[in-house]
This record gives sequence, C-alpha cells and structure tokens, in this order.
Amino acid sequence: MLLAGRTAILQALEEGRSLDRIFLQKNAPAQLQGEMRKASEKFGVPVNYVPVEKLNGFNLGDHGGCVALISRVLYQDLQEVISWVVEKGETPLFLILDGVTDIRNIGGIARTAWSMGVQALIIPDKGVGALNEDAMLTSAGALEQITVCRVNSLMKAVDELRLNGIRVLASEMEAATTIFDIDFKEPVAIVMGGEERGIHPALRKICDEQFRIPMPTSFESLNVSVATGMILYEAMKQRLQNN
Repeated sequence: MLLAGRTAILQALEEGRSLDRIFLQKNAPAQLQGEMRKASEKFGVPVNYVPVEKLNGFNLGDHGGCVALISRVLYQDLQEVISWVVEKGETPLFLILDGVTDIRNIGGIARTAWSMGVQALIIPDKGVGALNEDAMLTSAGALEQITVCRVNSLMKAVDELRLNGIRVLASEMEAATTIFDIDFKEPVAIVMGGEERGIHPALRKICDEQFRIPMPTSFESLNVSVATGMILYEAMKQRLQNN
C-alpha cells in the first residue's frame, strides 16, 4: 500500500504506522526535503531520491514530490528486543543480514529463522531487499511472525549487541574455525553476507569470531538462504541437546 503527499506521510509516521521507505523527488523543494530527512532520522525510515517519473509511475495523482510505501512489518527497536528476550528467560539467537538483496532469499531466510528459534532479524535501512509482498509470500508468513529490527548502522548494532553480552559471529567461507567449533548455546548474533560481496570487510572485522561451513568439495559458495538454514539447524541442535 502506498501513501502520497507530505501530509499523509507525516501523519502516518506520527500515528506510529511502519513505513518501508519514502520515495522523494530529486529536485523537491528544500523545505520538503528537510521535512522528509527529519522524519527519516526520527522514525528510522530510509529515503530514496528518485526522478519524478518514478513517482508518476505509481499512478497516485498529485503526490506533491513524495510517496511512501507502507510496510507490513512492524519494525522494533533493537535494545527493546534484546531486553524482551532476556526478560523472558531465553538465550538470544539473532540473525543479521548484511547486503542480502534477493527478496526470495530474504523470505526463505525468515521462514527458516522463525522455524529454528531465531528471536529477531536485524537488517540495515539501506542495501537490503524490500520486505514487500513477494518477500512475504516467499516467507510463508514468517516475516509477519518474526521480530524484525531495522537499524541505520549495522556497525552500531554490533556494538549494541556486544554491550548486552551477545557475541557476534560472521559466516565467512575462508575462516579457519568451522561451524562445529562454535558454541551456539551462548547468546549469539550470526551475520550473513549478501549474494554478491558477502559481509562488508569493516563489519566482518569487528565481529567476535568468523566461522565456515566445511565442504568436501571446492565449490565456490552456497546460496545465502541455504547456508543460513544449515547454520541455524546446527544452532538449534546444540540448544536442544543442552535442554
């Protein structure tokens, strides 16, 4: 669902509605750009600067230079989610998606994560596939069940997780440590990289540990959704054996 115009967008944000992103005309008036940037920072909604042809293509009539996409996902604050999980007496198991853009992969990952006991997905506000209708369908409804935290910086999110005693682990095919050497029974957040470039080097560098999925062949890499499923199954197995 789409919203057109400054008033409708700002009103929706003030009412607590979750927006996936705001499309703002590139040459919009300075006042409108300032208002949208301020709203973006306050409510954590990414802004995409687009040509007017993009906005006209939505066929919404008078859009006034801005259109917003209403999200079916209610994004949660990361610290609040951490506290909620701990207060329930659960051991945090979070999943961080860095640069995963294929919505079919995102949907598949969400489906597996929800099934394997992951309490929250953590995604950046930019550089990730939109959680749109196709992603919802691929996830078989999991994206409407699992908690999703959208952050403006994965680097800051890692710092926040570590301050809360949660180790951050990076899936990296060149790592020396294998998945079987990792203790998934402790509080952990697992970082999965995008389909093309993997985890960004700066983010990978600040993770507590890197691990790989051992394979008997020298095949280049696994699909990110498949790899995520393999890792989360190992995490679930360890946690079930610990009970």
